[in-house]
Amino acid sequence: MSPNPIPQTDPRAGYLARRKAIDEAIARTLESGWYILGAEVSSFEVEFAAYIGGRHCVGVGSGTDALVLALRAAGVRPGDFVATVSHTAVATVAAIELAGAKPLLVDIDPKTYTIDPEKLSQVLSSPPGRISAVIAVHLYGQPADLAALVPLVAKHGVRLIEDCAQSHGAYFGDRRAGTFGDIACFSFYPTKNLGALGDGGAVVTSDDGIAERLRALREYGWKERYISDIPGTNSRLDELQAAILRAKLPALDLENTRRAEIADAYDKGLQGLALTLPYRRAGTSHVFHQYVVRSGKREALRMALKQEGVATNIHYPVPVHRQAAYEGRIAVAPSGMAETERAALEVLSLPMYPQLDDAQVDRVVAALRKTSFS
Repeated sequence: MSPNPIPQTDPRAGYLARRKAIDEAIARTLESGWYILGAEVSSFEVEFAAYIGGRHCVGVGSGTDALVLALRAAGVRPGDFVATVSHTAVATVAAIELAGAKPLLVDIDPKTYTIDPEKLSQVLSSPPGRISAVIAVHLYGQPADLAALVPLVAKHGVRLIEDCAQSHGAYFGDRRAGTFGDIACFSFYPTKNLGALGDGGAVVTSDDGIAERLRALREYGWKERYISDIPGTNSRLDELQAAILRAKLPALDLENTRRAEIADAYDKGLQGLALTLPYRRAGTSHVFHQYVVRSGKREALRMALKQEGVATNIHYPVPVHRQAAYEGRIAVAPSGMAETERAALEVLSLPMYPQLDDAQVDRVVAALRKTSFS
């Protein structure tokens, strides 16, 4: 194995790249003496809302909490169905159940790995019960087909919630992902395009009423301190994490550009191999949270790359509906999960983070070209 292995992702490199600004932000927060819902959170909420293009941003404890609170704020009731995908981080589906609703899983488009609007239309036209929301996951950095989804959910009178945990800064047309649905949910887990140094999340909306409910829900249902108007919880973005995110936000577009450059280099270097390379939907910007290829010999390929010092990951190896916690218990659309299950057997995430240098990218390409499995 290579003495200098290339990690699949490297959040420490992200810290070192902005070390001075992050350290100053941490020191400023520690010295302020205010550590919960103070100036750092409120400032980040204003700055991130402006960046995305929404009227309101509400900082919460994690991306999972963002989804749970978004569902509740959107009026999803216990027992309602919420349609989403099975090829996603399990947090998407777990959040639906944590909100008291029932997941209804729909197959994906095989090119983009995002929800298939045609399959979703079939479900919405013949629902198993009351469907009150759709969670569209913008997976791997590419937005779902919002041109089809927005009119579709409007036709059926359901809420559209954008799961933007992997798409910070992506565009669909001339607007950023996160501005098309009723609500958008973001995770700031350390490996995200905009990552904190711990857990964190946010909800973005331009609906004043939803924003007001979100602010109450994240802190015990309070509108007035110590007085709960509605049942809420404790899910507050930490002041330290907000300060770190403020230090990193100005570099997000530049880092997304670097991700795109790495993806272009992979595209060029991997041409002609027995791999399916990432598809780009016309009229969108892909911010490459992950660079995902497909191979019918994935495990052999992964082991061969490991021997060359190239780390990979699988996002995601087991569809949610096939996991022990959910199999046979949650609803699956009648059209089935053929594309989801096929993708789970073939997808492989190559090294992708903005601090990868050109020499490392060349090493990844050379390692792939060397193996007989690609």
